[in-house]
Amino acid sequence: MPATEREARIAEAVRDLVHRTADFDPLELLHDLTGHTTSLLPVAGAGVTVLDDLGRVEYATASDERYRRLEEVQVELDEGPCLEATRDGAAMPPASLTGPAAMRWPRFARHARRAGVIAVAAVPLRTPGFTAGALNLMCGQASEIPTANDLRIAQALADATAACFGHQHDLHDQAVLIQQLSTALESRLVIEQAKGVLSERLRVSLDDAFERLRAHARARQRKLTDLAADVAKGSVPTELSQP
Repeated sequence: MPATEREARIAEAVRDLVHRTADFDPLELLHDLTGHTTSLLPVAGAGVTVLDDLGRVEYATASDERYRRLEEVQVELDEGPCLEATRDGAAMPPASLTGPAAMRWPRFARHARRAGVIAVAAVPLRTPGFTAGALNLMCGQASEIPTANDLRIAQALADATAACFGHQHDLHDQAVLIQQLSTALESRLVIEQAKGVLSERLRVSLDDAFERLRAHARARQRKLTDLAADVAKGSVPTELSQP
């Protein structure tokens, strides 16, 4: 039967997440995962948490600033869907933050509701032998709550991302994967600094600053992290200096 437009976009997203150069930027891959998730699924936002080299769950990236903060809140409070999906290695179906989940994660639920999120879901970021993190789905209205098939798509996107991390190595090599994720966490700090520098200089939002960084890096085939490191040190390319 003929493929639909959405099915074609899902296939293209999987291809994009799996096929990267050997020296790909781990954090950019994780951010692309959130981008594909929000464009293909009826959700308001998405975020990713990963395990660091000490086995702690850490925030990595999110689709925008509002959901970035909610990912950070989960880590700070040590409660929420992404943490449970990472630790349990299992998908978490949609949970309303006005129902039992409000009692399950009372502090996170309060923060999420204030940010306009009414329900959450999560799928693990996993290899055949190891769960390395989770992809968190956030819903702002009833029409955005993912179906069972939506969760299957989210899991496929997360699995493709994990496969990319292991494409140069044995997917069962936990140490290699953790090292790649640690690199992503280190990159996150640099990119946050660069976003702040660019936001202040151009008087634009942090989301806009990040999109400008990404567009500039891609147009010049530079690693996002390398560009961010220059900007964080005050070396802002002329093209990025213009409002």
